[in-house]
Amino acid sequence: MVSQYTARVVGAPNTFEHRVYPEQNGSVLSPFHDIPLFFDQNNGILNMVVEIPRWTNAKVEISKDEAFNPIKQDIKKGRLRFVRNCFPHHGYIWNYGAFPQTWEDPNHSHPETKAKGDNDPLDVCEIGEQIGYSGQVKQVKVLGIMALLDEGETDWKVIVVDVNDPLAPKLNDIEDVERHLPGLIRATNEWFRIYKIPDGKPENQFAFSGEAKNKKYAMEIIHETHEAWRRLINGDTAPGEISIRNVTNTSSPGYTHRNDPTYVSIPPASNLPPAPIDPSISKWFHISSATI
Repeated sequence: MVSQYTARVVGAPNTFEHRVYPEQNGSVLSPFHDIPLFFDQNNGILNMVVEIPRWTNAKVEISKDEAFNPIKQDIKKGRLRFVRNCFPHHGYIWNYGAFPQTWEDPNHSHPETKAKGDNDPLDVCEIGEQIGYSGQVKQVKVLGIMALLDEGETDWKVIVVDVNDPLAPKLNDIEDVERHLPGLIRATNEWFRIYKIPDGKPENQFAFSGEAKNKKYAMEIIHETHEAWRRLINGDTAPGEISIRNVTNTSSPGYTHRNDPTYVSIPPASNLPPAPIDPSISKWFHISSATI
């Protein structure tokens, strides 16, 4: 199974100008709105957009407010954002990204977590052995889900595996992850719990006492957030600052023809080498509450 998508890289990584646009046949697509959630719904295969490759630190994400939602590095207090290394982890410990055509509605409070959505596409942790790249569209199957409570919002984290991974045939639900990749779920819980501590933030909390829920539960959340996205893209929910510009959903008020000046003005690929980053980004932080 080979992905039909490529990535257009604009500007040098680790700069304010850096943008990544998924493409299909040379045409830019919104990773939020134009890539289908399901690759093969009958067989439970979904599309995932990789934002952050495993072992890297740059906090890059789908831009909700820019036209066509390119992937770019987050900015905090005027500086590019990097996550710190909390011993024994280095950068992100999975390929981290999002499901397209999903949205965690901030107007909706989940009945079990008692917290509203975080206004983002649904986050995904892909646990296969291959290191991805920003803008990659992977075909994955769902294994489970965790509910991070981040500053009073529900921030779901879906655990998936690339369908092409050698272990994929043996991984079909959350209990299979502990069986074949012992310690990974525990490390995932720890990573999200402590990763903001070096920046002076408290530990993050989880719903369900940090338990990873099973595939069935995860699919229910995915369908709920897909429906929330459908209301957003169709104009049934006010988008606020979210750009709903897209080139595939013709009934959407954000539908944009490919001849539109905003679309035509998307820069071509520049393929520049990454800019150097501060060596302190490689520092390890030893967190006293970290336990594996």
